[in-house]
Amino acid sequence: MTVQERATISQKTSAGEIDMKLEVVVIPVSDVERAKSFYVGLGWRLDADVSGPNEFRVIQVTPPGSPCSVIFGSNITFAKPGSAQGLHLIVSDIEMANAALAGRGAEMSGVFHDAGGVFHHKGTDDRVAGPNPSRASYGSFASFADPDGNGWVLQEITNRLPGRVDGGAAYSSSADLASALRRAADAHGEHEKQNGGVHDEKWPEWYAAHMLAEVAGAATI
Repeated sequence: MTVQERATISQKTSAGEIDMKLEVVVIPVSDVERAKSFYVGLGWRLDADVSGPNEFRVIQVTPPGSPCSVIFGSNITFAKPGSAQGLHLIVSDIEMANAALAGRGAEMSGVFHDAGGVFHHKGTDDRVAGPNPSRASYGSFASFADPDGNGWVLQEITNRLPGRVDGGAAYSSSADLASALRRAADAHGEHEKQNGGVHDEKWPEWYAAHMLAEVAGAATI
């Protein structure tokens, strides 16, 4: 690497131009099939289930709307099953999310807020039943654990603090956006074929709906 190349990388780093996206979280489980059944039962998308020599197995699931996936399996981590704690899932309606997960078999804590009114303490310390009295963004929670005891927290966010991306589709580069548009174009071509080759005058709306569904991990149209 030349001196000029190092200088260019240094300038980009200092300018904050190198993206570092959290892509995967690994959680330790003792029973892979039980964990798979639990997380898929919550409605999380099953991305992969791959086995290898020496009882190696890796499963990847993704919560609806999440850009970060979750991996578990056998022979993939030295961590003790159940030791992953405080994993946050952001929701826009804490009561609706709490009820939805309870309906899918998760043993929910019920909605709570912290006595201090800001974040939440370790374990169940200073939990107060019910949502934040003012329903302030970042202030209402619910929690559950998987069969091994890995702990998850739902946090209600309705208005993000400045500097944070507020949900929806986010493309960090022109290449990302171009790739998403190409996928939408291919899918739309199949859509038109299924409709007898009739040109769709509302293709921009169709593209938008397809791209948002893809980002959310939902079934694309």
